[in-house]
Amino acid sequence: MTETTVFSQHDHKRCIQDALETAKELCRNQGLRLTDTRLRVLELIWQSHTPVGAYEILAKFNEEGRNSAPPTVYRALEFLQEHNLVHRLASLNAFIGCIAPEHGHQGSFLICRKCSKAQELTSAELEESIQALAGKQGFTVDNMTLEVSGLCPRCKAEA
Repeated sequence: MTETTVFSQHDHKRCIQDALETAKELCRNQGLRLTDTRLRVLELIWQSHTPVGAYEILAKFNEEGRNSAPPTVYRALEFLQEHNLVHRLASLNAFIGCIAPEHGHQGSFLICRKCSKAQELTSAELEESIQALAGKQGFTVDNMTLEVSGLCPRCKAEA
């Protein structure tokens, strides 16, 4: 059986719905306020599996008549990151929804250099290996986001 990934056909509306429901439940269980703005930012991030920049979110807010200032979007992104609902991809200066926010983990991503879709990987073995390698150097890892660039199956087939 093939694992469902962002690079394969899947029910994306279900992805969005599941992500939003998980966020609501997580915030409810932790006593956190998932404001309308925070929820809308999360929803916009989940609209595609392509990482989204803060200014793209701001532009969408303005299209919707929200007339939000950049600090509003940045505060929402900060909240979503802090509570593991999104990850920031430094190489793209953009954000992607977390596929497992209920499990504290470091982010590892496959990013297609052609279509920009990003697939999050969840691998305890990978995290443990990097932690162990860092430990051998006397280094303590505080935060880690692994970004691997390449071609997704669709873009590879088109090349």
